[in-house]
Amino acid sequence: MGGDMADEDYVYDEDSGEWLPASELADRQAAASQPEVRDAVGNLLADGDQVTLIKDLEVKGAGQTLKRGTLIKSIRLTGDAQEIDCRYEGIKGLVLRAEFVRKR
Repeated sequence: MGGDMADEDYVYDEDSGEWLPASELADRQAAASQPEVRDAVGNLLADGDQVTLIKDLEVKGAGQTLKRGTLIKSIRLTGDAQEIDCRYEGIKGLVLRAEFVRKR
């Protein structure tokens, strides 16, 4: 049988009042369960956004301080409303609080 879309179950979505394929409704509900992550001034953040630091942050364990204005090129949301995964040269597994960054 395989993954033929025509055979998919349709489910009534009470939020939108529409009948949707079960997989699409599951995707919508997963997206809705993700908390909104906002930066220091209230901008909505998304995967891949560039952010800059709004204050100097000491990175414990890395023995260095990220200065205010440091550009983080690509962030990833973690599913936590305040934590974002960041890649920065020389620091593995950097997680910053959204309240300390501003979207570019």
